[in-house]
Amino acid sequence: MFVHGIGGLRSAGQDQQRWLRALATGARASGHAESISALTRGWLADVRFADYSDLFTPRGAQGAAPGQELDPDDEQLLVGLLDAMLAELAEQSPPETGSREARVIGQARHHLDALASGSQAQGAGEFGRQLVWVTTTLLQLPGLRQTTQWVSGQAFALQLSQVARYLNRRGDRADLGAAIRARVLKGLDPSRPLVVVAHSLGTVVAYEALHAYEGQVPLLVTLGSPLALGGVVLQRLVPRPPLCPENVEAWLNFWDRDDVVVGRPRLADWIAPSSRGVKAESASVKSAGIWTHTATKYLEHGQVADPILRALLP
Repeated sequence: MFVHGIGGLRSAGQDQQRWLRALATGARASGHAESISALTRGWLADVRFADYSDLFTPRGAQGAAPGQELDPDDEQLLVGLLDAMLAELAEQSPPETGSREARVIGQARHHLDALASGSQAQGAGEFGRQLVWVTTTLLQLPGLRQTTQWVSGQAFALQLSQVARYLNRRGDRADLGAAIRARVLKGLDPSRPLVVVAHSLGTVVAYEALHAYEGQVPLLVTLGSPLALGGVVLQRLVPRPPLCPENVEAWLNFWDRDDVVVGRPRLADWIAPSSRGVKAESASVKSAGIWTHTATKYLEHGQVADPILRALLP
């Protein structure tokens, strides 16, 4: 099962094929070329793409301006998420280096501090405008600049806000999260082994959904995960304290240094092992190109594809 992350409305069938093609590229790189046909034609496993994108943006609905769909709790969460992202980036490019990356991070920090200090007193429109200043500045980073996924700071802000809306457990936001997890688990047969490949926000959704799943999961693979982004995500995970789901037999977490959304290798240290001693094992990958935070970029790596193919092969 593939579980997607933030983004706009999706076509599950088209996205499933894109992910499979990327996984096939990784399979070839890892010496599994003989299994590619079986993988892409559905002979190797029943493949499912869990699409919950319409729960954030109903089909036919007009997109809201950044901040318009957020309540005060969402705003606080989103500011915390951006703060954690900037802290991660600053570790890689400290201010004293004087690099372009460090200057961009400093500018984004300045805008975020202004956003945080005024978020309680301003309306949604002003919050949204200041939010776009932060995300537009971030798009100047080499890993984000000229990306085809986020063509503007407004698009970046809108999609990043999905993380805050999911993690907000109050009122109708709790219903949203429950509906997303139910969508992911719908139709699964607990009597059959399940291999889960989750990306971005989907890693949070899959992590929480698997705690309620009764079947066995031989392998959980998380890609570009924000699970360990400071306290803003980690402290809101359910159940608490955070620990590996009991039904997961192996958990591999992959992160890219240029991926601004990930919590880097801390996930393995901050989420406790299950009672069977299973915990996340993190490994870094290095993607080519201008944009690393896509599932397909990760799946094209041989070191990512290899354990997935091994889990699927008889």
